[in-house]
Amino acid sequence: MTPVVAAAVLLAAFTHAAWNALAHAIKDQLTAFTLIGGGAAVIGAGIACFTGLPAAAAWPYLLVSAALHVGYQLLLMRSFSLGDFGQMYPIARGTAPLVVTVLAAVLLGERLDRWQGAGVALASAGLVGLALWGVRSSGRRPDWPALTAAVATGLAIAAYTVVDGAGVRAAGNPVGYLAWLMILEGIAIPAYALARRGRGLLGSLRPHAGRGLLGAALSMAAYGLVLWAQTRAPLAPVAALRESSIIVGALIGAFFFKERFGAPRLLAAAVMAAGIGLMLHVG
Repeated sequence: MTPVVAAAVLLAAFTHAAWNALAHAIKDQLTAFTLIGGGAAVIGAGIACFTGLPAAAAWPYLLVSAALHVGYQLLLMRSFSLGDFGQMYPIARGTAPLVVTVLAAVLLGERLDRWQGAGVALASAGLVGLALWGVRSSGRRPDWPALTAAVATGLAIAAYTVVDGAGVRAAGNPVGYLAWLMILEGIAIPAYALARRGRGLLGSLRPHAGRGLLGAALSMAAYGLVLWAQTRAPLAPVAALRESSIIVGALIGAFFFKERFGAPRLLAAAVMAAGIGLMLHVG
């Protein structure tokens, strides 16, 4: 992983945490994801006018990925509606890197060197530490429905990461692949919301339109950077480095949602930073 690729993934981590926080801040989660999905679909359609269609070999991946992304969004809505942002976000994101490492090795034949493997393991340990601290610091018994939704969200993230890693390489055009992915996945939640709420949907969207559409733009930018990085580096290090967004999410939870940060999270963040350093080791 070159410094340029690493910088792109870190930027994606920041923007990803930001759009998730914007979505969480809208109490009506169906409204939030309708705006984000619909906005991304509109932006994707505009980009697709200039990029054209991805290669034919990419379309099976696109269709599977779109279905996985819709499932991910539904699970993320569920976890955000049940738990705190500072708890649900780390668990959802922290589940993915090790699962991606295993799937990329089994399905795509990717093998990490000893430094990268140790880095993924150490970064994942830091991420899990952040997640477990969130459970402990809540002062309540674990909310198993919320935790289950968050872990399932992480598994969905791992699945679409591997599918898109293969798909974007087959597409030959990362921007075109992203545009059509946003179109395919972006229309699902708005269609469901319209069927469920009918004419009342517009009234619920209007007060949050600015925040939701900003979330859509950030969502596209974040995943576009990740897709580009996946064409230039193995999936596992990209997935693990991307989850540095958990540090940003923890800070957002502390400063904007008034959730505790504390020394345990700082220690877990330091462990994760050490893992990132190993993943970027050269030679």
